[in-house]
Amino acid sequence: MNYGPIQERLSRGDMVLLDGGVGTEIYRRGVYWRSNGIERKPEVVRGVHADYIAAGADVITTNTFQLTRRSYLNLFDGIEHMRHIGPEGLENKAGLLVRRAVELAREAREQADPSRAQSVAIAGSVSPLQHCFRPELSPPNDELRTEHGEAMQQLKEAGVDFLLLETMNNIREAVVACDVARTTNLPFWISFAVREEGRLLSRESIAEAARAVEPFGPGAVLVNCGLIEDVTLALQELARATRRPIGCYANIGRYNPPSWKHGFFPHFIETEKVPPETYLSAAKQWVAMGAQIIGGCCGTAPAHIQALKAGLPRSSAARQLSRTMERGSSR
Repeated sequence: MNYGPIQERLSRGDMVLLDGGVGTEIYRRGVYWRSNGIERKPEVVRGVHADYIAAGADVITTNTFQLTRRSYLNLFDGIEHMRHIGPEGLENKAGLLVRRAVELAREAREQADPSRAQSVAIAGSVSPLQHCFRPELSPPNDELRTEHGEAMQQLKEAGVDFLLLETMNNIREAVVACDVARTTNLPFWISFAVREEGRLLSRESIAEAARAVEPFGPGAVLVNCGLIEDVTLALQELARATRRPIGCYANIGRYNPPSWKHGFFPHFIETEKVPPETYLSAAKQWVAMGAQIIGGCCGTAPAHIQALKAGLPRSSAARQLSRTMERGSSR
């Protein structure tokens, strides 16, 4: 497993770079359905991972966002209807695609420069069970526990290095997901989707969310899937709410759904208004606020990660402050 080097970097106070948007980058390369990428265009998915590694990402994220049994079942009027009009085995297809998605990430790492491959970790993406922008749709706790457990076990068996519970949109589902993640014995991080004023999509506060997940021992707490200004506000509050490593990754552009079916990849437009140098400028501010883990969310591309790699300091502001305090206490 490749999580060890990431954990060591975090403990030293060094920066860790995530990859950028995966689904939106696959979409940008002409692939629309997630199964079209994993099944019919695996070279595109593998190529996205490879390009992020080449750009300098320390962590690449599996193409498994909302790839669950529920995502398929939501398109039918129940399991019997799925079995009646759907192809044989459709109810188990998500698990097969998860395994293949992890294989593609692993292949990209194996084919990378050996000096890079040894330090790159694969994060298994775990998302809200329902649409990530609709916190009120979150299922009851017993369903959350069962279905998140299934998804996380599939990722573990496929060989991810750690779990990334990302774009969590309400505290209740985040707490259940963390509790389930702890039972896998895999390291895990959690990241919250944010809206205006830097609050969760459920309108709960970031500080409250950080306190709620603290007992489960996440390796890091992050914010993501919001505009740069919203992520910045949320990160400011997060830095005051937890002593765990923190970080963020923001959207760029405007969300323009290609279809009412949420199984389609999200489409972000006007992304050219946030070029890599603009994103780097925001990231420098995040580092000054204590962020140790930075990447890109929807709309960002390998060029944004390359800019972060070239332009960010090796150590976070939090580590620099710690060193200053250590020097002061030794006098």
